[in-house]
Amino acid sequence: MASRDHHPSTSSSSEIKARVSSWRGNNAVHPVDIDIDADAAVSAPNPVVYTEVKHFKKWKPLLVPCFIVANTVMFVITMYVNNCPENSVSCVAKFLGRFSFQPFKENPLLGPSSSTLQKMGALEVSRIVDRHEVWLLITCIWLHGGVFHLLANMLSFLVIGIRLEREFGFVLIGLLYVISGLGGSLMSSLFIQSSISVGASGALFGLLGGMLSELITNWSIYANKVASFLTLLIIIVINLAVGIFPHVDNFAHIGGFLSGFLLGFVLLIRPQYSWIIRKYTPPGYASASPKPKFKTYQCALWVISLMALIVGFILGMVMLLRGVNANDYCSWCHYMSCVPTSRWSCKAGPASCSVVISFSLSLSYAK
Repeated sequence: MASRDHHPSTSSSSEIKARVSSWRGNNAVHPVDIDIDADAAVSAPNPVVYTEVKHFKKWKPLLVPCFIVANTVMFVITMYVNNCPENSVSCVAKFLGRFSFQPFKENPLLGPSSSTLQKMGALEVSRIVDRHEVWLLITCIWLHGGVFHLLANMLSFLVIGIRLEREFGFVLIGLLYVISGLGGSLMSSLFIQSSISVGASGALFGLLGGMLSELITNWSIYANKVASFLTLLIIIVINLAVGIFPHVDNFAHIGGFLSGFLLGFVLLIRPQYSWIIRKYTPPGYASASPKPKFKTYQCALWVISLMALIVGFILGMVMLLRGVNANDYCSWCHYMSCVPTSRWSCKAGPASCSVVISFSLSLSYAK
C-alpha cells in the first residue's frame, strides 16, 4: 500500500483503504478513506480533504413513461379508427361507442379488427416485399392487439425499463428499445409471412437481452454474480417458453432478444473498478501500474457484437426485400414459435401478438 509522510514529529505512516459504494444505491464513489488518528491529521502540513465523487449519473426516468403514453395513445387512435359499431353488430362494451371492441370470437384480447391493424401499420411481409414499405418494421412495435396485450407489455416495460433508464439514461435505453424492436420485426418477417404481427415485445425482449449482456460485460462489479445471472436467465427462458403457444410471435421475441443482447455489449459497458479507484485516488496514492478503463474481454465483446449486429441487420434486410422465406432453409424452426398439441393448432391466424411476462429483478454491484 502507498504511504504518506506526516509532520516530522510523527514517524508512523497510514494505511490507505479504497472504498467504493454500491452503484445501485447512491451511484457514488468514495475515493479514499485513511485510517489515521486525529492528532496526526491536525498536525499534517497539507491535510487532504476527501469528498464524495459521483461517478455515474443517476438518471430520472422520462423516456419509459413517454413511451408508455405513446403506446397507449396509439391504441386509443387505433380503436377510434376501428369504429366497431359500423362493421359489427355484436361489439363488446357498446357503451364506449366507436371505441367499443370487436367480438370475442374475432379478437379475445379486447381490441380492434385485423383490417384496422393493417391500416395502422401492422407488420405485413407482402407490403414490405412488394411495395417496399420498410417502415412497417418500426410502426408495428407501437401497435397492440387489445387491452390485455397492451397492459401486459406496458407493465413489463415499466418494470424493466425504469431500472435500466435510471442506470444508463434515456438515449442508450431508447436506442436499445427501438433497435431491438427493429431486430424482432426483421426476424418475424423472415419466418412468419402469412399473417400480420403487432406488439412491443421484440423491443422488451431486447431490454432483457441488454440486461443479460450488461451483467456479463460488467461481471467484475457485481456482488451476487451467479445468483443474478441465474435469476435473469430463468426469467428469459420462461418468457421465451410462452412463445410456443399459438398466435404468439416468438420470432419477434427471439430477434429482439438477440439484438438487445448484442447491443448491451456495445451500449451498456462500464469501466472496471480498479480504473475508477485509481481515477479518484489523490496524488501520491495512485498505483504504480496504470489500469486500463476497460478490460480486454470487454473490448473484444464490444467489437464482436458491433460487427455481428451490422452483418446481421444487413443480411436480414437483403433477404427480406428479396422475398426469402427462412423456413425454406430451416425445416424445424417453426417449432420455436409454436408447438402443436392436441389442445391447439399452429395454423396461421390473421394476426399474431407478442407478450412479455415481467418479474422483479434486483441486481447489486460489488462493494
